[in-house]
Amino acid sequence: MRIRFPLYAKILLWFFLNLIVLCVGFYIFFHTQVKLGLNSLMMGRAGDRIQAVSEVITAELNKSPGRASADEILKRFSSSYRVQFYLFQSDGHQIAGEPVELPRSVGNVLGERRGPPPEGGSGRRPYQKFMERAGNPVCYWVGVRVPVLDRERTRTLPAVLLAVSDSMSGGGLFLDFKPWLLIGLGTLIFSVVFWIPLVSGITRSISQMTQATARIADGRFDVQVSARRGDELGRLGESINRMASRLSGFVTGQKRFLGDIAHELCSPIARIQVSLGILEQRADEKQKACVEDLREEVQQMSELVSELLAFSKAGLKQKEVALEPVALAELVLRVVEREAAGVPIEIKVDETARALASPDLLERALGNVIRNAVRYAAHAGPITVSSAGTSDHAMLIVSDSGPGLPADALDRVFDPFFRLESSRSRDSGGVGLGLAIVKTCVEACQGTVTAHNRTPSGLEVVIRLPAAAA
Repeated sequence: MRIRFPLYAKILLWFFLNLIVLCVGFYIFFHTQVKLGLNSLMMGRAGDRIQAVSEVITAELNKSPGRASADEILKRFSSSYRVQFYLFQSDGHQIAGEPVELPRSVGNVLGERRGPPPEGGSGRRPYQKFMERAGNPVCYWVGVRVPVLDRERTRTLPAVLLAVSDSMSGGGLFLDFKPWLLIGLGTLIFSVVFWIPLVSGITRSISQMTQATARIADGRFDVQVSARRGDELGRLGESINRMASRLSGFVTGQKRFLGDIAHELCSPIARIQVSLGILEQRADEKQKACVEDLREEVQQMSELVSELLAFSKAGLKQKEVALEPVALAELVLRVVEREAAGVPIEIKVDETARALASPDLLERALGNVIRNAVRYAAHAGPITVSSAGTSDHAMLIVSDSGPGLPADALDRVFDPFFRLESSRSRDSGGVGLGLAIVKTCVEACQGTVTAHNRTPSGLEVVIRLPAAAA
């Protein structure tokens, strides 16, 4: 089954993917051009935190009486900050802390020379900080150059205070991810809020146009799309409104044309029938067979004209139909008694089921559906008329056990003059106006009609109408 994503989600997803690509691109650019590395983290607030902690530790170390006391101080700070602290000389000789073997890259950094004192300063050289990823297992090593008091020689020695952690955050001392997460979350929320009006406006217009074109495809041209936008979607809305108006005019004109033709044909057909009656009275036995054949042809023509009149009238008077509550059980019983023609039809309609409809139009529609079922499926098994519904809709369902319809014909079976057979003879089912009249009558009652194939065989026609209040 193909998964469908709403356009709203697609636009936002595409925006976030674009944002991610831009972030990756900026990262690669700065990494290659500006040569940003782990040491760059020491330039911001993380460097300030480490600098402050190193000053506190150095002050206590310079007050300690000996190596044992210095080890206790580093152990205490290691427990507090959840990182391991060590004190080394610049030549790699460990001064305090638990014994540890320095990775080569860290040892190389310890021996590097410091830069000259800043211009205009007091001559005191600033602390130099660095961060390395090294060791096995891999750890993050942060070093700060600090002045340590040499008690034996009573002078200050250059030393390096190392803080080691197995994670890049270092318990929040190296890198605090919370501000980054808050910035990322804030950026995300701002982006969504910033883009929602644009995306919502686009998807709302497209959704409205989709619904409108779906109604037009169903033959319901009373649609009006908002065309207040000043962009391409606004012009598309105007085009849909013009298309719906013109199609409504074409279809209405076609039905009026058919109705006018059918009405004009009524009089000539009636005169022909009268003339055939007179001719039959004067014809001999040999001629009466030919007259009878001619009478059947004229009768078929008369029935076709009647169907054309019914189809055109139902389509032209849709807006004039007054809807009223209709008891479905009584209407179904009346139609079945008229249309059954000796074929057993099961009625399973709720006695309390009521729908808003025109009784005459609904009776004509249901009659045509039952007549079709009797004609094509009476031999295959029982025909059932049942009801169903919700608080908003009432449904009449006519089902049979006949051969059903090809899948590609289910959507076209309610089109005027559509037939599976190329023949238009009355013996094979008429000219294809019966179900078109059903659709026109049901839509005049503000309902819908659909057809579905049953399993293993059979056809089910569902008439859905607005429910009447109990």
